[in-house]
Amino acid sequence: MRIASYPAMFLTSTALALGGCGHFSLAPKMDPAVLRPEVVLDFPTLYKANCAACHGENGKNGAAISLNNAVYLAIAGEGNLREVTAKGVHGGLMPGFSKSAGGMLTDKQVDALVHGMMQWSRADVLAGQSAPPYQATLQGDPPRGQQAFGVFCARCHGTGAEGLAGDKNGKGKVGSIVDGSYLALITDQGLRSYAIAGKQDEGMPDWRTDGAQALTDQQITDIVAWLASKRGANPGQPYPVQP
Repeated sequence: MRIASYPAMFLTSTALALGGCGHFSLAPKMDPAVLRPEVVLDFPTLYKANCAACHGENGKNGAAISLNNAVYLAIAGEGNLREVTAKGVHGGLMPGFSKSAGGMLTDKQVDALVHGMMQWSRADVLAGQSAPPYQATLQGDPPRGQQAFGVFCARCHGTGAEGLAGDKNGKGKVGSIVDGSYLALITDQGLRSYAIAGKQDEGMPDWRTDGAQALTDQQITDIVAWLASKRGANPGQPYPVQP
């Protein structure tokens, strides 16, 4: 009787198992706390995933311009930030992050990023002064730019913008901003943005220069034109070998 009961028990257990197949799935259960990527609107999460690698944690100390720079935010404004975040920078390393530009972010996510960046702004940062416009509207003159660079910038960047070696320990070292590789990576707008907003995390002053006389819009435009004139004909490409 015991031997005969084993097949019956096996059939019974199999029937129970098969009867429950309608409720059984090999697919993993989704944690309801895990959001689909396109619905994430949390600024810290979006910034860390999309911006921090280039612009630095909390918008500072990155390879690209600091977004946590109140002067930069004041001159760029929310509209330009949204345009650049969504569409990227033509001729530069900044890609477009919106889906319409081939990126992964929805319009709402782009808005969330821009709104979060603008929280780093300060209403009083310009102290009532009118900063030069974000984008150039004047014609630049390289020779005038070289003269203006010598007056306002050479003290920190060297007479020919070739940088400074610093002391024996490297303290005070400043890299060249006429180096071909550097100029191949940065756009004219990038140079202009640094000239106006400075680099607060590295001690570089904004257009007011920490002196008695601030840089004018024309002088900044001229300086950028002079620096850009040092850029190779085919930036980023192999330079021709001289015979």
